[in-house]
Amino acid sequence: MQNPSSSILPAQIQNRFLLITTLTLVDSLHFVFARLLLPYISPGVSAMYVLAFATLEVGIFGVLSKSINIKTMRRNLIFFLIIGFLVAASTNINYEAVAFIDPGTASLLSQTSIIFGLALGLLWLRDKLTKKQLLGALIAILGVLIITFQPGDYLRLGSLMVLMSSFLYALHTAISKRFGSNINFVDFFFFRLLCTTLFLFLFSLGRQQLALPGWKAVVLLILVGTVDVVISRTLFYVTLRRMDMSVHAIILTLSPVATVLWSLLLFNTFPTWGQMIGGTAVLLGVLIVTLNQVR
Repeated sequence: MQNPSSSILPAQIQNRFLLITTLTLVDSLHFVFARLLLPYISPGVSAMYVLAFATLEVGIFGVLSKSINIKTMRRNLIFFLIIGFLVAASTNINYEAVAFIDPGTASLLSQTSIIFGLALGLLWLRDKLTKKQLLGALIAILGVLIITFQPGDYLRLGSLMVLMSSFLYALHTAISKRFGSNINFVDFFFFRLLCTTLFLFLFSLGRQQLALPGWKAVVLLILVGTVDVVISRTLFYVTLRRMDMSVHAIILTLSPVATVLWSLLLFNTFPTWGQMIGGTAVLLGVLIVTLNQVR
């Protein structure tokens, strides 16, 4: 007779890889979308509108499903303000950075967040890795180093901006994992988006950059808000709640590999040998960590 657990394990692996693959696909579009918006509206303002449309979509869903409770915001106000500020600052920096650096390089550099994420997960959240997972993590980090710290890239202004953004987002991820895992997901997501939009509005207001977008920009902003925020961040937080933060950080190193492919398709930019070698190492490391995390 077949062992029931033997049929469950392949299903778990299939579901996990489907989730990871979808997250990787949409997450890899972040800097591509930021570059596409650049000709239509200033970076900081476009980031604000993207989050505003995403907040509206999630808010409508929450109202219709009666799953938003204002008391959650009151009880966790400081938490939402902190992660809202961190995400707003990170997003604003990313949108500004694409004026100085191409999306492919920006995505590769943003994966330094794995280093910050692993450090926060292991030192603060007390995550633990098995020996095989640690081996996979080291291979993935080696891949990130190969494709990230290329001569002439990491000292540019755009590159330094992306590195700062990566740290801010990794810090937000650690705080969300530590204090937000028990909050109802729709509540958490909506109030996180609301606070992020508020801070982006204050950033734009303080820099006197507020402006109404044209109709072409509005269509693109709605598309980006839906894909890059609503869909992408929903998958991001779902996987974060199901995995250790350190494992979650390693999984996201798949994103720049996909971004290189997007750059090839959209901008006709071919990866260098260093990017190809580093991408292969990232894929191998993620595979080792993921399979052992399931088992």
